[in-house]
Amino acid sequence: MSLQACADIVARGDPDRHLAAMAAPVAARRVLFPLYAFNVEVARAPWVASEPMIGEMRLQWWRDALDEIATGAPVRKHEVTVPLAGILDGEGAQLLDAGIAARRWDLYRDAFEDEEHFLEYLEKTGGGLMWVAARALGAPAAARDAVMRYGVATAFVRFLVAVPELEARGCVPLVDGRAEAIRALAERLWSARPTRAGLRAVLPRDARVALLEGWQTPQLLRQVMREPGRVAEGRLGLSEFRRRLDLLLASF
Repeated sequence: MSLQACADIVARGDPDRHLAAMAAPVAARRVLFPLYAFNVEVARAPWVASEPMIGEMRLQWWRDALDEIATGAPVRKHEVTVPLAGILDGEGAQLLDAGIAARRWDLYRDAFEDEEHFLEYLEKTGGGLMWVAARALGAPAAARDAVMRYGVATAFVRFLVAVPELEARGCVPLVDGRAEAIRALAERLWSARPTRAGLRAVLPRDARVALLEGWQTPQLLRQVMREPGRVAEGRLGLSEFRRRLDLLLASF
């Protein structure tokens, strides 16, 4: 029942990752759904809080839960924490904790200090989540760099999709929101991303499903490089047909 509850949380809060998890083998969903449900709960904590201090308390609750998992203490009862404790070890819990710490940026709506601060945020949130999933599915330590780079690229395009909503909420989401600056950063991440062949070389088959959540990443990066103005206009995205087709191809 806890696994189904996780799946329901992801379906409501993160439809793209829900589609990706459903395209994975059944055994892998036992890993993916708790991780993605955790991510939904943490990501929305700053936005449902009436003030930053309440958001800090919500995030600390999850950090305390991860500390219980990392130290082997009895984990607090929650529909996400219980299945999460069944798939995480201490290192995985610490990686997720770093992501929570990075998300304190969401509480205060301030601009990132610079581009490197923004990339660090993407690495600790989206990149870390993808690596924890791959690692829990059997990825070796040697694959970490490649998976993290793909995770950062994936987090970047997901963040760009959310830019209009973030601005509407009073945030300053981009260090430099000019079209040419967005294109330059997209080109940087495009060049840094690992190739499909490179990922296949370092990841065992069972661990590759952790990458499915990034099935739209190459196409969206290309869109940004061609038409960076799509970001400000809220037009970054693929057609439903293209989304489904690309996910089908990626799952094979």
